[in-house]
Amino acid sequence: MKSSLKYYTIKYLIVALLLIIAVWAALFYAFILDEVYDNIDDGLKNRKIQLIKAVYQDEKLLNNTEFAFNEFKIVPVSEADYTNRNKFYNRTYYMEYDDDDEPYRVLETGFKDQFGGYRKLIVRTSTVEEDELIYDLSIALVVLYFFLVVSIVFVNGFLLSKAMRPFYKILDKLKSYQFGTTSIPVPKEYKIKEFEELNIEIDEMIERNELAFHQQKQFIENASHELQTPLAIAINKIDLMIQHGELEEKSLNSFAEVKSDLRRMVAINKSLLMLSKIENSQFSKVQIVNFNEILNDLLKEYEDFIEFKNIKINVLEKESFISDFNPDLANVLLSNLLKNAVKYNYKEGSIHIIIEKDRIIFQNTGSEKPLDHSKVFNRFYKQGSDQNSTGLGLSIIMSIIKQYPGWNIAYEFESGLHYFIISKNKR
Repeated sequence: MKSSLKYYTIKYLIVALLLIIAVWAALFYAFILDEVYDNIDDGLKNRKIQLIKAVYQDEKLLNNTEFAFNEFKIVPVSEADYTNRNKFYNRTYYMEYDDDDEPYRVLETGFKDQFGGYRKLIVRTSTVEEDELIYDLSIALVVLYFFLVVSIVFVNGFLLSKAMRPFYKILDKLKSYQFGTTSIPVPKEYKIKEFEELNIEIDEMIERNELAFHQQKQFIENASHELQTPLAIAINKIDLMIQHGELEEKSLNSFAEVKSDLRRMVAINKSLLMLSKIENSQFSKVQIVNFNEILNDLLKEYEDFIEFKNIKINVLEKESFISDFNPDLANVLLSNLLKNAVKYNYKEGSIHIIIEKDRIIFQNTGSEKPLDHSKVFNRFYKQGSDQNSTGLGLSIIMSIIKQYPGWNIAYEFESGLHYFIISKNKR
């Protein structure tokens, strides 16, 4: 699932923050314990000095061989076991009040008493319970993490939204940009250097594309017009030669075939020019178009062609199909669909046209085999072996549909009928 840049960065920031806090908590825990033990050890050292002084003043303390409320004991040791070094370690002792073993910090050291004997002094003091410390620290870290995440989501979300406003303006400009149309000017001065450079580069790219577009457009138009003239002249000359009646039948047939090929070249030239204009967005003007009215006008124009093939037309207008559309493209769209339904139909066939609020359905008889769904809207794809077909009619329809987001053209074959369905998003 794709997400916006803001939530994408927040998501990974939260995960990274969780790992950082976990590492930090472990280091913090180790540091706190080290500080606690360091302070406790200093206290035990001070008690050691005070107890040794007290022993020299009161020899009865030498008989304190078990821990009591003073939390120390003195035991005699041999000279071989004697050492005056300080030894610290952790140990648990049973406490009657808690009825459980509790952690203690213990100091062991040695000293000589006033009688020259060797003694071992053991001093203990209660310390924090590590499991309780870990539990309390974990609770504190969870609360801290929660508030950090909430703060990051709001603060980072606000800052990113503010910082990314220029980017979204540039993005909107790119979305609305079409070849040959004037784009909405976007300020080129930003507080963020990268966005300013991005906008400048995009503007320069658009200028280069516009220049190439206009050059291509001019070339196509000039080439098309230049081709139409010699083709028309060639067709007229062939007509004159045929009308003289001095040619043999074989020659007449040959000239008729040449004339047919030339007319097909004219049709292909016009269709390619139409495709070029559509794809270059030269039909950008839109207005409210009633497709029902255009279709009814086209049915009148094709009336002779329809009667010639004795095709039965059935139009069911359930609702009016009205939309913002270029009127010229709407005419080309419906004209090509109707022409396709008539041209590739057989004599005494049928055409059913259903008009709904958001769909227009063309159903026609014709070939008993379905068309190739993957190629039906490709350029120069032909239905059957019709040599007079340019193979561009359906591709023009697809090019028109692509100009309008939310529109779609689909082909289906069911019960011997070919379906061409135009649909648009419901409002």
